[in-house]
Amino acid sequence: MKKVFVTLVLMTSCLTFGQKKNGTVYLEHPAIDLVAEFNEAFVRGDTAKIASMLTDDFKSFNGVGDNVSSKGTGKARYITSAYRWSDELDYFSISDFPGSYPDAIEYKKDNKDGDVWVQTWDLLKGVHKETGVKFTSPTHDLFLVTKDGKIKSVIHYFDPSIFDEMAQSFADRTNGTIYNHHENINTVRKAVYAFENSDLEKAMGFYGDDAMFYNINYDINAPGNKDQVKAARGEFLDNFEIEAIEMIGYPDYLEYEMDNGRSVLSWWNMHLVRKADKKKIILPMHINNGFDEEGKITDEFIYYNGGLLEK
Repeated sequence: MKKVFVTLVLMTSCLTFGQKKNGTVYLEHPAIDLVAEFNEAFVRGDTAKIASMLTDDFKSFNGVGDNVSSKGTGKARYITSAYRWSDELDYFSISDFPGSYPDAIEYKKDNKDGDVWVQTWDLLKGVHKETGVKFTSPTHDLFLVTKDGKIKSVIHYFDPSIFDEMAQSFADRTNGTIYNHHENINTVRKAVYAFENSDLEKAMGFYGDDAMFYNINYDINAPGNKDQVKAARGEFLDNFEIEAIEMIGYPDYLEYEMDNGRSVLSWWNMHLVRKADKKKIILPMHINNGFDEEGKITDEFIYYNGGLLEK
């Protein structure tokens, strides 16, 4: 027991001697208030205010860039870039990332000028005015604030890929082919009309074993599987008589270049009679079916007003 006690004392001593303070972290500090005021000016596009808050030798840096020899962006260019955010985005905002708050850190070592680092975790939002692309991105920023209340430098950390969709949206481009006649369209028709004739075995045979089924009236994050949907459609047939299923317009088959996607979009009117009270119901429905390379249906999204089926 004595040996254990001595060992614990030695370990505690080592942990204590291994620590060395190098400054103070503040939850509240004038530098934090200064950065909040700066972000407000940034969102407004108030270039005069921004300029007044930066030192003459101000530099900004891209925290996720790969140019290790970068000398940063100077004050004038930074202000021009800052204005573009508010000028090119609708609904532009910078707010604390949920659950986070800024810190001010005043280091002792190598800090003869008494500068303070302010670190923030933010959520940047906006909609690009020209392309309609929506930006929602977490960001992390480090601001170096001088003793007299000026921002000397800032390091921005955010995912630059948020600009990819915007950059690609300035020019028209195709993304595959639309067919109004295709074998996959034939498959959808056969599946729907098999259901119309209460032939569940044949209808479900057009779906792959791992097909996922989504219904706008239920939790979209909890899709059904083939067995569950077969049972549910059997129950539907127990409660409703299908007089006819009428195709509206014509289906489209979309074969995408991006991600090799395949979808059949179709529109229908289901003419039903509720068996309980003999009420006639017309149920408009939109179906989106995804396909694999073998022509099996891999997923199905169904859109209809479920309230029309209720008593």
